[in-house]
Amino acid sequence: MLVEYITLDHTRPCLAEPGKMVIVGKPSCTIDAVFPLLNAMLPNVISYNPRAGALVLRRKPGFITLLTNETIITQVKDADEGLALLDALRDLLNQTWEQRETIEPRNEERRTPRPLDVWELLPRTNCRQCGEATCMAFGFALLEARRRMEECAPLWEANALEQRETLRGLLGNFEPVSSVWRKSE
Repeated sequence: MLVEYITLDHTRPCLAEPGKMVIVGKPSCTIDAVFPLLNAMLPNVISYNPRAGALVLRRKPGFITLLTNETIITQVKDADEGLALLDALRDLLNQTWEQRETIEPRNEERRTPRPLDVWELLPRTNCRQCGEATCMAFGFALLEARRRMEECAPLWEANALEQRETLRGLLGNFEPVSSVWRKSE
């Protein structure tokens, strides 16, 4: 066993989805030794920086950020769901660690588009025509494959051609995947 427990350290409001929260957990030990294994094994790894000791997983909805001594889970409904997610995360870390002899570690850095990368290419009018409260929320929804570019009307105006094509290129090499880690859903 690598991780005995992950305690709930604190919560804060989730900026990506009002009404939800961010759960911050503290593992019983450092967890970065398992990151190259997760990077090799999980299709929902969207970012891995071995120098910084950080790995980010996509979950539906939201993201899970693993740091050497901390875990951060976004878009969580309430503290009970957060505790269940921390338990499931502990189990995932331990199961992966137990299989370490059969997994070829993947140590190279990985990076996919960040919400700010997407937001910078959106019209930033917060017009709500897409059904989201803000362009930032729409950017998150694009990354989570809950929305499509075509749903942003201002993005399809003639003067937005360059942003639209850049965004298409940015998202074109990025294929959203369903989370393989869904214990709480």
